[in-house]
Amino acid sequence: MNTKAYLAVDMGASSGRHVVGRFDGTKISLEEVYRFENGPVDTLGTLHWDLLNQWTHVQNGILAAAALETPIASVGVDTWGVDFGLLGRGDVLLGNPYHYRDARTNGILEKAYKIVSREEIFFQSGLQFLQFNTIFQFLAMKLGESPLLDAAQSMLMMPDLFHWLLTGQKSNEFTNATTTQFYNPIEGGWALSLLDRFGLPTDLLGPISPPGTNLGPLRNELGLKADVVLPGSHDTASAIMAVPAAGGQAGKQPNWCYLSLGTWALMGIESPRPVVSDEVLRLNFTNEGGVGGTTRLLKNICGLWLIQECRRKWNQAGRNWDWEDLNRMSAAASARRSFIDPDAEDFLAPEDMPEAIRAFCRRTGQPVPDDEGAILRCALDSLALKFRHVLSMCESLAGGPIETIHIVGGGTQNRQLCQATAEACGRPVVAGPVEATATGNLMMQAVAAGDVASIAEAREVVRNSFEVEVYEPKNTAAWDDAYASFRAISK
Repeated sequence: MNTKAYLAVDMGASSGRHVVGRFDGTKISLEEVYRFENGPVDTLGTLHWDLLNQWTHVQNGILAAAALETPIASVGVDTWGVDFGLLGRGDVLLGNPYHYRDARTNGILEKAYKIVSREEIFFQSGLQFLQFNTIFQFLAMKLGESPLLDAAQSMLMMPDLFHWLLTGQKSNEFTNATTTQFYNPIEGGWALSLLDRFGLPTDLLGPISPPGTNLGPLRNELGLKADVVLPGSHDTASAIMAVPAAGGQAGKQPNWCYLSLGTWALMGIESPRPVVSDEVLRLNFTNEGGVGGTTRLLKNICGLWLIQECRRKWNQAGRNWDWEDLNRMSAAASARRSFIDPDAEDFLAPEDMPEAIRAFCRRTGQPVPDDEGAILRCALDSLALKFRHVLSMCESLAGGPIETIHIVGGGTQNRQLCQATAEACGRPVVAGPVEATATGNLMMQAVAAGDVASIAEAREVVRNSFEVEVYEPKNTAAWDDAYASFRAISK
């Protein structure tokens, strides 16, 4: 086939990028044509996303792609989950979307359980309990007497907002819809009765569209003649599509797990069907939609947010350290000296992450990290041990051993954490590709165009296209001792 090009608009919680993928029938090559910073805006103590600024960047990136010699066949947008925008009468945007770390959902779980039990919420949604899930954001708005829910006529998740701005067509893409905690994975549709129990509106929910849906052409004024095709619009769904795993048969559980590593770490298994059981509830795992009709049975873990926030705080104080500086400092620090629970509330949105890490160690009777390298090493060692803990849960749910851990995403560039994960977990780690989310987005567009026959074939293309690095487990006995200490301080 002649080379075809697709454009992925891959927007993460801290940055966004426009990546062109050129597919020659065997391999796909990537070219980043635009990049921008992303993050929350604090407005009088409330965290929002700056949608108009994001939209400006999306348009600028499309113009950059339009200037290339290779014609772009289609465009797709992926972002994080749970956050949303509301449209009122005449499709008027009702304010900037809230950021999932906004404090208005603090304490909301306890309030929710007084209305509907935790068990009933789970068995209607199959989702893990995180205070920022969309249903709890809705409930916080209701309890806070926000006028927006009353005025809303449509709800669009973040990538759905951008697809609407690109085409004028409203859609609710499947993989992101499943992050709301009001999608029923067993019945395969919105959990309307659950929303009714909370007294939340249901008429603003539209039909759910699967990945691969073609929404039609870009609006003329955007300067590019291309169709808009829904990828797995939840960034983790796209990242997992790009896992370069071989084998696996339809209907059978693969013997590998994934770890999509960035600001968040999403660790789990690809299941052929939803698993809504007492054990999944007990382990607080989640059933999120994947591409090709699969289910991402996974757990959210606080990821490199810990490191990102330390760097932000230190650079605010004038350090001006880049990522390589941090890597050198952490590599020079003593290993397995102190540990934190990365998912403790202390680390959700602290003003001073380094001090939050020190305070946790002080409170739990451990050696307090005495310099920046020790703080970083504490965070990285703790993440590796958390991955070991979640790996044991994955094996329990899979009903058999996990032989390989596939790490994808930007976190693969942290070689120290990749090696620590292999050693802590006692499993080989296959790291790569780095741009997994953009790659999965692009490959879904190729599948939708008929240029790639299946998800399995798409993964073969990924294996042909990108080098991976394998980390073998070593020094596992020392990590066994560390794990016992980590479990003692974890909640």
